[in-house]
Amino acid sequence: MADWNDPQSTRTNLGGGPVLNGQVLGAETLDQGLRRHMLSIYNYMASGVLLSGVIALLFARSGMAAQVLTTPLGWVIQLAPLGFILAMSFGLNRMQTTTLQALFWAFCVVMGMSLSAIFLIYTGGSIATTFFATAGAFAGLSLVGYTTKRDLTGMGSFLIMGLIGIIIASVINIFLKSPGLYWAVSILGVLIFAGLTAYDTQKLKEQYAYVAGTEMAGKAVVMGALNLYLDFINMFLYLLRFLGDRR
Repeated sequence: MADWNDPQSTRTNLGGGPVLNGQVLGAETLDQGLRRHMLSIYNYMASGVLLSGVIALLFARSGMAAQVLTTPLGWVIQLAPLGFILAMSFGLNRMQTTTLQALFWAFCVVMGMSLSAIFLIYTGGSIATTFFATAGAFAGLSLVGYTTKRDLTGMGSFLIMGLIGIIIASVINIFLKSPGLYWAVSILGVLIFAGLTAYDTQKLKEQYAYVAGTEMAGKAVVMGALNLYLDFINMFLYLLRFLGDRR
């Protein structure tokens, strides 16, 4: 799909660190660059979540969510975020960094409109409580992924298979309407996206050595923010099924 994490974009000196533009990156330089890189990802991700939250709240309080989301246009709004994700993923190598950034912010706006439905279903207090609980869990899990010495690659493959499984189960349950399957999917959803938060953080940390000093660095920040955004939002939505008080 995209080759921005292709190890051939950098070289490794025998006994040394990554080589960029003919120079070996020292440990201190690499660490400083990594911290800036990860901080940029977290800033984009947090700003995106905040933007989506503000849009969701305003769209719900204006009354437009109740009017629009029950119409055919509502299906367009619900499916539009997937279109943005596919466009950003498959068009990554052809797009300029500024184009990718614009698509990310547009995605966050449309995602906010889609998320406005939760304000029609759950009380504001329970949404806020779940949001802060998710934020705390996300911070802890991301810290684990950043600091652990354990290779999470194997766990990531298992989690991605599990994600495909709960998507299929969710589609099936649209027709079955089984409460048991609904709660099983909810529990697995929380666990899977909790694991993916740690896995994605470690993957983004490791990818830095391959994009540092290249034109892909800015794109890697945006796509990394998108990955963590999706982990956060999905974990929040699955937790809301347990912690949310319905109106």
